[in-house]
Amino acid sequence: MDFILNFMATLGWYVIPFLIVLSILVFVHELGHYLVARYNGVGVDVFSIGFGPEIFGWYDKAGTRWKISWLPLGGYVKMVGDADAASTPDLTSLKKMNEDQRSRSLFYKTVWQRIAVSIAGPMANYLFAILIFAILYAAIGQRYTVPIVHGFQEGSAAQEAGFLPGDRIKSINGDAIDSFEEIILFVQDQAGKPLQVILDRGGQLVTLSVVPKLSITTDHFGHVHKIGKLGIQGTEAAYIQRSWLTSWWYATKEVVSLSWQTLKALGQIIIGAKSADGLGGPLRIAQMSGEIAQSGLPALVWFMAVLSVNLGLINLFPVPMLDGGHLLFYVIEVIRGKPVSEKGQEWGFRIGFVLIVGLMLLATWNDLMSIFFK
Repeated sequence: MDFILNFMATLGWYVIPFLIVLSILVFVHELGHYLVARYNGVGVDVFSIGFGPEIFGWYDKAGTRWKISWLPLGGYVKMVGDADAASTPDLTSLKKMNEDQRSRSLFYKTVWQRIAVSIAGPMANYLFAILIFAILYAAIGQRYTVPIVHGFQEGSAAQEAGFLPGDRIKSINGDAIDSFEEIILFVQDQAGKPLQVILDRGGQLVTLSVVPKLSITTDHFGHVHKIGKLGIQGTEAAYIQRSWLTSWWYATKEVVSLSWQTLKALGQIIIGAKSADGLGGPLRIAQMSGEIAQSGLPALVWFMAVLSVNLGLINLFPVPMLDGGHLLFYVIEVIRGKPVSEKGQEWGFRIGFVLIVGLMLLATWNDLMSIFFK
């Protein structure tokens, strides 16, 4: 009995922060679609947080049903003329619409209006992430580790190359270095490649050549990573207080950096340079949400911003059923001068469905293996 109670308590500790974070991000995403759709005169039938049967809901003055549903793993905005939550056009009902109904249907709007509605969800997630980072950087500060050598791992590449404790790394291969995190990102893909490093040693600039060594590590999820390392240890973390004005710039840089890192990692997985074992799904996100929540509210809010970036980016992928898939069809329409055929859209959504289900199964499998069988 105690085991069951402890298990339920632990599960709740993980699940509750996850559901709060996910619900906020889904609301932001769908609100982006909703606001731009309404601005363009598109009628919205349903605004749902979650899928499945409705728990409770209400109608607004415009006739939209706002509701909370039982399966809180996403959400959707169903517009006039949509057949389902994935915004698949209901071609049968669209053909039967009168002029008033057509004027409120996304399907009959201009291609540029449809593009605006589709891109609004991901952009809302990006703007939300920038807002969170800007507030954190202005209120608490932007966390970073000063790029000063504090110590070495035994037999490290940096020690063998002549680095000394107290050296401050100024640049690597001509790229300016402002934080220890930038060193890690730069070096991790450079195992076996000579790097030119400029150091500040007691006010004097010193140039050293160093070759990062290949390091094989296993993370706390049990995944093996092969990365390049200099083998230096950084100092304690510090915070740079940003002004309210400059915090927006640094927040935007952070969002762009996170997006690029995600795209780079996915590209490495596609070409086989990196294992797909690191792909995580809802279970791992729930686990990480619970663990990060224990570090305090600022850490959880930061994690929410990171997830918001990933949600926005993933939805821009050109996969039918995602916003990026709709955008792909619209771009083709702009180029061709006419919409993609009904058969083409039907096959596109089928392929998209298979891809998304396959990715979800892979991510869930990785979750189960890392959490329960590590």
